Parts: sequence; structure tokens; C-alpha cells
Amino acid sequence: MVRKSFTLTIMKTILVTGGAGFIGSHTSLLLLKKGFNLIILDSFLNSNPKVIERISELSGIKNVQKRIELIKGDIRDQKLLERIFDFAKINNNPIDAVIHFAGLKSVSDSLENPFDYWEVNVLGTIKLLQVMEKNNCFTIIFSSSATIYGVPKDLPLKEISDINPVNTYGETKAAIEKIFRDVSKVKSKKWRMITLRYFNPVGAHPTGKMGEDPLIEPNNLFPYISQVAIGRKEKLRIFGNNWPTFDGTCIRDYIHIMDLAESHIASLEFLLKSSSLLLNLNIGTGIGRSVLEIVKTFEKVNNLVIPYSFVERREGDIAVNYADNKKALSFLNWRPIYTLEDMCRDSWKWQKMNPNGYK
Repeated sequence: MVRKSFTLTIMKTILVTGGAGFIGSHTSLLLLKKGFNLIILDSFLNSNPKVIERISELSGIKNVQKRIELIKGDIRDQKLLERIFDFAKINNNPIDAVIHFAGLKSVSDSLENPFDYWEVNVLGTIKLLQVMEKNNCFTIIFSSSATIYGVPKDLPLKEISDINPVNTYGETKAAIEKIFRDVSKVKSKKWRMITLRYFNPVGAHPTGKMGEDPLIEPNNLFPYISQVAIGRKEKLRIFGNNWPTFDGTCIRDYIHIMDLAESHIASLEFLLKSSSLLLNLNIGTGIGRSVLEIVKTFEKVNNLVIPYSFVERREGDIAVNYADNKKALSFLNWRPIYTLEDMCRDSWKWQKMNPNGYK
């Protein structure tokens, strides 16, 4: 639980759910560097507590352990959430805001285990919002997804595009956004809420000391390519070569993890200066890249060969998906700066330096 010695009072305290995961860990590092105290709640279902050591090292902060509290627990455990808020207040560091990453995130797994996704993602978020309200904490950034748009009618996707997810994972993210919409209308509560609709986070910290380390079979392109490159996988499976795209493979908007993490810092700074609001923002580069384009760039940048084969399409996949990010650019002090080459180079550097991830 939160340490009794946790006595810094001039810094704001942020609860980061899922803060040991891929996106959560990189965001937590930047939060520390910006001067925030962190309470990280994570179940470690698909993450590793050793990442906290890397966050501490990369922060360069003396006695950083006094600025981070790591708690193993489930977002569905309402009593645990209440204890976290209570102990933060007892130690004169009430939680000022929440960045909510915790949740299940595999499209294919969501189709096989829909109950798990509705319970963890939706019920867990409801319990978090209830505990926040009870403790007069009304500032939250939510980790949403571009999967809520489903099959796009027009591209690039705008925040006003139709919400019509084609898989259970996307349905749960859309449902949470509906809950946010209802909660934000309660006039007696001054909620400040931003939902960030991620496109495809990739890459790693440029030092190679932090990156994506899926503990289950990777469903995303970059960790799979990296595992093929390091020899953990024999070849990359590309799901379909007959999509209606220029080379027959799916097109996505890939964004570097550091750019994505920075968007959370910018969102938090924006919310802390705002009155009540609900804002939905696309977080991507606005550029679509095909699977084959990624493979060829990865090979060229890192001077290696990625063997691959084409297999049948995956259920729930769509042909093309990329962002219109103009709204985020206009509201936030943020813009993506990392290139596709950076994404490929940093992904491989992380994998080379950590062939077995954090293990």
C-alpha cells in the first residue's frame, strides 16, 4: 500500500492503472520527469514488475523510489481502489488525476473470451469512476482505441466518424466512452475527461531499455517482427495479401511509443488547467503504412531479413485505418516527431538488448 513516508506535498499525485504495461510504463517515465508522484496499479497479467526498475533508472531522479508506489492488484477490486485513495489522503498526497490504461487489449482474444473483456474493461472502469467520484477526483485520461470506428466509410478517420466496432475489444472501448459521455453530463460533478483513441503504438524507448514485452502470444505486428528477427519465431505471418490496398496487405497508422506517451503528458497538462469538459482525441501520425511497407523498412533500417508467409485473414480485421489527428494538434501542446525509421530502429534495439524481454 502507499508508503507512510510518501510525504511530498507540492507535487501532484497521479494514479496510473496498468502503469507497468507498454504504454503505461513509457508514460510513467515521462510523468516522473515532469515532477509528478505516481501510484502505479497493475495486475501483471501481461506486464512485468521489473519494468519499474527501468523506469527508475531512466528517470535519473535521486531517491526516485519515494516518488513511485507500485501496487499489484485488479482494476475490478473496488475495495483495493478505495484503500489506494484513502492511503494517499492519509499521507497528505491525495490523488489529483487518473490515467487509465488497465484493460485487456487483444482483438482475437476478445472474440474468444468476450465475458472477460466486458468484465475487466467495462466493469473495471465503472468501479474506478465510482471510487474517483467518492473521493472527489474528477480528472481522468482514458486509454481508448481506433478500433471503435470499425470499417471506415471515409478516411482519414475523424473524431466525428461513425462509431461501429467490429470486435468485442472495440465494443468495450466504445461502451466505456458512452459511460464517460453520461458521467460528464452530471452537472453537480465537474468531470475533466479526455479519451485518447490510439491508432497503433510501436517502437521502444530510444535507449533500448524499455519496450513492448507481451507475456502472451503477440497479436501486434512490431513485437512479432522483432521476435522473428531475434529468432524466437520462425517467420512472420501476414494475415491476407488480397486486401483492397496498393500491395494487398492491411494499412495502419503506426505511432512511436514516445510520441504516444507525450500525448498523455500534454493531455494531463491541458486538463489540469481546464474546467469541466469531455474531449475525444485521435492519437496517430495521420499516415497509413502497409504491413509489407513496415517489413521492408524494418529490414532496410536494421540490415536484416524478415522471413514471412501469407495466411488467411483474421476475423475482426479491416483493410485500412489511419487518423486525422488535427484535433489533437489544435487542443494539445503536442505533435508526433518520430519517423517510421525511428520506430523500426528502436523496436529492434530493444529486442536485441533484451532478447527475452524483461525476464
